[in-house]
Amino acid sequence: MSTVNKLNKRWFYLATGVFAMLFSGVLYAWSILKIPFKEDFGWEDSVLAFNFTLTMCFFCLGAFFGSLICKKIGVKLTLIIAGALVGAGFVSTGILAGNMPYLLYLTYAILAGTGIGISYNVVVSTVCSWFPDKKGFCSGCLMMGFGVSTLLLGNTISVLFENPAFGWNKTYILLGAVIAAVLVIAGIILRLPTADVTFPSPVKKKAAGKEVFEVRDFSTAEMLRSFTFWRAFVCMAFITAVGNSVISFARDLVISVDAAPALATTLVGVLSVFNGIGRILTGAVYDALGRRKTMLAANVLTIVAAGITLIAVMTGSLPVCVIGLCLTGLSYGSCPTMTSAFTASFYGQKYFSTNYSLTNFNLIVAAFIANFSNSLLSSSGGYTTPFIMLLVLAVCALGLNFSIKKP
Repeated sequence: MSTVNKLNKRWFYLATGVFAMLFSGVLYAWSILKIPFKEDFGWEDSVLAFNFTLTMCFFCLGAFFGSLICKKIGVKLTLIIAGALVGAGFVSTGILAGNMPYLLYLTYAILAGTGIGISYNVVVSTVCSWFPDKKGFCSGCLMMGFGVSTLLLGNTISVLFENPAFGWNKTYILLGAVIAAVLVIAGIILRLPTADVTFPSPVKKKAAGKEVFEVRDFSTAEMLRSFTFWRAFVCMAFITAVGNSVISFARDLVISVDAAPALATTLVGVLSVFNGIGRILTGAVYDALGRRKTMLAANVLTIVAAGITLIAVMTGSLPVCVIGLCLTGLSYGSCPTMTSAFTASFYGQKYFSTNYSLTNFNLIVAAFIANFSNSLLSSSGGYTTPFIMLLVLAVCALGLNFSIKKP
């Protein structure tokens, strides 16, 4: 195959990656997937919130181990392993998880969370390696697929839950089988670029305030010794925590401002749409304006989103809550795209897979903050206190954001 044909094939790889991420992103439909455990078994919100926190922890660990495994056994086998873990996780959730919460932690959080983490890292790093000239755009497309999953699959899941022929058990089993098949197919298709592929040079645009520094490949150890990395890590964790918290209780949040259950499920999907839009929009803005302006804009958006949602829960206004959800989706969608593009731009492509997986550990911090938000919700009996905390964190992130400099 000629170099031109190999380069043209990258668009097919991008489409495959988006499709794989679309099904992997069902992880974020937790506010819908948890319904049977809350309504049929009466499990407390704290139990279900901890499952989401644990899922995000194993998602990050899976991403890290996926980057290591992929170097040794290749993209194909790694994605097959990921598919097997996700399939086993969802299928066993449908069979076992209704008995005890700890079984849900084992099947959904540990098995499925790890598998999706592995696939996430391998798909992103593999596909992005074909687009060094369009880092933001490629990351945005992939993250969009991951983000809109709740909209495209969430309503289907909700309908199947209520269908006597399926119920929640068979729905989980079906999800496991389909996601496993999609990841195996992606593993068969996706390939890393060979040394003979020549990529177009990135279009260099002069933009006011755009950072200029010598780009080089930082090893993982060098990245971890960089104070810049830790400032960005904490900043992204605080920004992500706002969206993470809202995702964990989105459906219940909307119901608290007098939305009907069916409308609440639809609005969870709307949140995911704006999550997806935020991911691809951030990629385009990143390519046009650079890291600094993009991250500052996303941070300000997060502050506004938390503030508007706080007003909504204090006034009990459904329209204001919908606006808050949409803005939260946009701000949350900006985070993974920024993480991917930031890691590649600041620390290079050579060690990107491992570096990116470690940068993504900010999701663990954000998940524990989300768990604490749910604890505040339970102890205070309302959403006001959690959103005050999230608003403060978003403002603190802005201070860190201003301090992020070239490595």
